[in-house]
Amino acid sequence: MVFSSLTFLLFFLPAVLAVYFAVPARFKNAVLFIFSLAFYAWGEPVYVCLMLFSTVLDYSCGRAVDAHRGTGKAKAALLVSVCVNLALLAVFKYSDLFVQTFNRLCGTALPLPHLPLPIGISFYTFQTMSYTIDVYRGRAAVQKNIVSFGAYVALFPQLIAGPIVRYQTIADELNTRTHSADGFGEGAWRFTVGLAKKVLLANNVGQLWDILRAVPAGRLSVLGAWLGIVAFAFQIYFDFSGYSDMAIGLGRMFGFHFPENFNYPYISKSITEFWRRWHISLGAWFRDYVYIPLGGSRRGRAVQLRNLAVVWLLTGFWHGASWNFLLWGAYYGLLLILEKFVLKRVLDRAPAAVCRLYTLFFTLIGWVLFAFDDLSAGLRYLGAMFGVGAPLAAGSASYYLLSNLPLLLVCAAAATPLGKLLHAKLCGLTAEPAAAATSPRTDGKTGRAAGQAVPAVLDAACLLLLLGLSVIFLVSGSYNPFLYFRF
Repeated sequence: MVFSSLTFLLFFLPAVLAVYFAVPARFKNAVLFIFSLAFYAWGEPVYVCLMLFSTVLDYSCGRAVDAHRGTGKAKAALLVSVCVNLALLAVFKYSDLFVQTFNRLCGTALPLPHLPLPIGISFYTFQTMSYTIDVYRGRAAVQKNIVSFGAYVALFPQLIAGPIVRYQTIADELNTRTHSADGFGEGAWRFTVGLAKKVLLANNVGQLWDILRAVPAGRLSVLGAWLGIVAFAFQIYFDFSGYSDMAIGLGRMFGFHFPENFNYPYISKSITEFWRRWHISLGAWFRDYVYIPLGGSRRGRAVQLRNLAVVWLLTGFWHGASWNFLLWGAYYGLLLILEKFVLKRVLDRAPAAVCRLYTLFFTLIGWVLFAFDDLSAGLRYLGAMFGVGAPLAAGSASYYLLSNLPLLLVCAAAATPLGKLLHAKLCGLTAEPAAAATSPRTDGKTGRAAGQAVPAVLDAACLLLLLGLSVIFLVSGSYNPFLYFRF
């Protein structure tokens, strides 16, 4: 289904663009809404009704909050929105886990529901829920046009894997947005870079992870275990950030400015910094709608520790219906608490290289917890990484390292701002600071330096080359996993 959806998108997009730019401005949101529902129906025809239900529910709750502002009815409408959205997540995402846990605790044998997971439900329920909350708080104006609101909820560029786009971020652009050739070109470049990250890098390095993950615990060497988890770290980064880049690029082509979701997290010098650079929109959502409402850091250290623990347990649980994700969230919560109250002074004084190695080490350990639904299998893999019942190296691991070394080096370079800076230099762009964006293309804020610009045809040729290679790999290859499908 994921393979067909990504392939479908490439053939679906020209038709959407043609109709979108052909109709008058007042019909553009309707075009986006209709085509977004069609795109969603390609993968989940039954659950289109669920998305329409969420749209109507939160649109109605937002109108009720606005109409009865300052009264108990407004609070009731807010509670309906929050409770129903959370209930949808509980039923469709966590029902199997809840039933399994109940059966184990009570010795029952209730059948598992086995409900198919609606694509993107974790993203669009958070988006619609935050809309009602922001209207209640007075931070967003109510949307009175249900078609425009439906376009926001179902917007296909970021429907599958985010970023989580809060209503207030694009509220003005839903009503009035500008289109330009430069903006469209920037969006097309960003989309193509994201597609290449997903298809050329994530898919290929993911095959190495799948091979090494399947090695029996007794035959896995230390080298093989570390090589495998490094491959997974690259895979999940390029898979998820690639989809985010595609979403941001598509949004730009349609006149929207979606928030950044990744900012080279693997160059971080602390776990705290890593989580400021990884899945930025999710971290900001939990900060604004969970951590701060609980009191943040304003009510003393004990409350702050509780709030951090709650946020990170919820962050782990958000990622999937398996206890390993809860453990993964607890792991990062503990690390962040230690950094905040114990390690900060040490890290501030340590050399940058040491801090980056420290961050990468604990990030890779965290990816083991994340990658294995079976906790016992994950612990065995961790044991192999540290030599428990595993040889230091084996012939197969050395072979996989040498045969995949060029790919790993490309991935390592692509996970840093090197490509962006090189592109800026070659094209004569006045480059932004390395931490400003995740794309090698800017958003219209920089220009080509006089006399230094590479001809535009070369820029276009690079784009076409990446696009052509991505399409070839996508159409000819059968390996195209989507790691964030279950989230």
